Amino acid sequence: MVWCCARGGLRRVSPGRQLSKAKSVQNYQNDLRSMQSAFPRFDTLDFRLLPAAFLTSGMLVGSQALAQEVALVSEKDFLSEMPIVLSVSRLPQRLDETPGAVTILDREMIRNSGARDVADLLRFVPGFQVSNSFESVAPLVSYHGAFDSYSNRLELLIDGRSAYSPYFIGSIGPGLETVALEDIERIEVLRGSNSAAYGARAMLGVINIVTRDTADTLGVQGAVTVGDNGIRDTLARLGWGDGTGTYRLTADTRADDGLQGANGQNRVSRINFRSDIRPNGVDEIQVRLGAMNIDSGKGKDGVIGNPRHDFSFDSSYAQVDWRRSLGEDADLALKLSHSQETYKDEFPFQMRNISPYYSVNDIYTVRASGESSSDDVSLQYTWRQSPALRLVVGGEFRSESVRSYSAYNTDAALVTDFYRLFGNLEWRATPTVLVNAGAMAEKASYSDASLAPRLMINWHATSAQTWRAGISKAFRPPSTYENFANVHYRWTDANPLLSFDQTSLRGPGNLLSEEVVSREIGYLGEFPDLGLNLDVRVFREEISNFIRQVNGGTARTYANDESFVIKGLEYQAKWQPWQGSQFILNQTYTDITSVNPGSALAAPQLATSLSYFQTLPGQMNLTLTHTESSKSTSFGGNDKDAQASQRTDLRLAKALRWGTHRGEIALVVQNLGAPYMDYKKEFSFHRQAFVTLRLDD
Repeated sequence: MVWCCARGGLRRVSPGRQLSKAKSVQNYQNDLRSMQSAFPRFDTLDFRLLPAAFLTSGMLVGSQALAQEVALVSEKDFLSEMPIVLSVSRLPQRLDETPGAVTILDREMIRNSGARDVADLLRFVPGFQVSNSFESVAPLVSYHGAFDSYSNRLELLIDGRSAYSPYFIGSIGPGLETVALEDIERIEVLRGSNSAAYGARAMLGVINIVTRDTADTLGVQGAVTVGDNGIRDTLARLGWGDGTGTYRLTADTRADDGLQGANGQNRVSRINFRSDIRPNGVDEIQVRLGAMNIDSGKGKDGVIGNPRHDFSFDSSYAQVDWRRSLGEDADLALKLSHSQETYKDEFPFQMRNISPYYSVNDIYTVRASGESSSDDVSLQYTWRQSPALRLVVGGEFRSESVRSYSAYNTDAALVTDFYRLFGNLEWRATPTVLVNAGAMAEKASYSDASLAPRLMINWHATSAQTWRAGISKAFRPPSTYENFANVHYRWTDANPLLSFDQTSLRGPGNLLSEEVVSREIGYLGEFPDLGLNLDVRVFREEISNFIRQVNGGTARTYANDESFVIKGLEYQAKWQPWQGSQFILNQTYTDITSVNPGSALAAPQLATSLSYFQTLPGQMNLTLTHTESSKSTSFGGNDKDAQASQRTDLRLAKALRWGTHRGEIALVVQNLGAPYMDYKKEFSFHRQAFVTLRLDD
């Protein structure tokens, strides 16, 4: 059983009803509304690089569609249920009652975007930066600043399981590749700190990937994608089951030649299994298993310390969720998970590159290989005291183990344990005022105990206008690598003058946890008569004890280098001017006060995305998307390499139906404009086109 939220309180729905609500949640992009005065006129927006033809083409196509279907969008079209968000406070809540700003990417948006992986899809979330490079093992995303080569200030959840990489300093890049897009129901992105609910890695935000219920994927599905730049993607899925349980098995691959200038030939292979079992009226059991392999390359010709070479990354996971209904007003949930990852990266180094006194046979093997694992158990209790008061409390134990001789100068495993207690109280103080108060107490093996609190107040000024204000504090303990890295290079030669034992990086072992105090004011508005909705967030994030790699004399090290502020405004506006159409406009204004030139430009001062979706006659769909940003560095890059970027994509799809079978064929052209820099100044994203054929039984 699950909770279903309504503004007046909470009611319980059956598993069957849960499936129908899950389907209604797919239509998030049609659920939110806004007020006209807050939506700027298109002709006042400073897009600079945005082609005027973009909107013009939308109006032309829309007018043709309108001629085909004269009926305009009515208020009734907008009066569907407010979306239910599952991951912000650990309580299912209406979108206008969550303690933070949430962007929801539903299944329709995911498919119509033309994206081939989750990272590329997150370009459409306000405040996010994205790289398609595999130079840091997998494509990366960041929120409010790509400060370094690994994105480790965001939490990634996949069906509630934490999926960041302990080996790669907490990076969420590999985790974003875990599941196929076809298996995703929706992605909930909390834009703002959420350590009060999920602990250290949720310092700046949370990405929660919710996969589809197996009851919605019965039957067989296959898909093939081919196109420019060596694009070769395949997918096969099988779903089966009966009244007591349903199951899904998906295997897929994603392959291409990568960015221009990079060591490409990227290939992601994965297999995922999920089962949903309902043995009786009070218990629900879900089992998830999966494995993934990334084969790719990194480095550049002519770079002595990092020539072109291949690497491989393997990961696997197992997860069991059990939920029991304790009556009409209480639930108990248990989650168990285990994950592991193995990284293989080594290449030969010719010693004569550093001195002619070495012989041609003196070859040094540079290694960066290693492995890690994590085990997690959590117990959560949810209680509804009355329509005005709900509570969730629980505890979690997580253990992470990292082993790499090349990174730590020891064969021993380095283990970090996390102990967490959390709670969130939702109190409806008046019919129009909702208070969310929550906190997490956390203790990590090598860090002091911390308390991450949050207080958020939501005020429903009207039934369609909600204001939100709050403050939170979060901590991020240093990763194992930041604190204890010990990278050595040793060479023993018959000639003592040619022998060496050199340390290139050494963690200090006593880093303090990063801290952030986040303040925000938000607005969520609906205006059904105008087909408009608006989501605004004004934020100020005060970061202290920021951890950065610095020169440490004879070797580099990590240090709590500085404190600075990230402040700005971001908004998302949706508009449906005629039937079958939708425009989505996102803009983010960001100011980073860091004295470090690279960090000050870690996020563009202005970033914009505009998407246009149109249903056409003949079961066809058109999508045009445009993203652009002002000058910024890319994932730890030098400020001298900062560049602006823009990208325009097109997707045209045709639904296929014959008998009881369904399918779709779609043409996607990515980056209709000039190439733009991605990750490094030598790497660029060029235009590429591909065709996808999908068939469902």
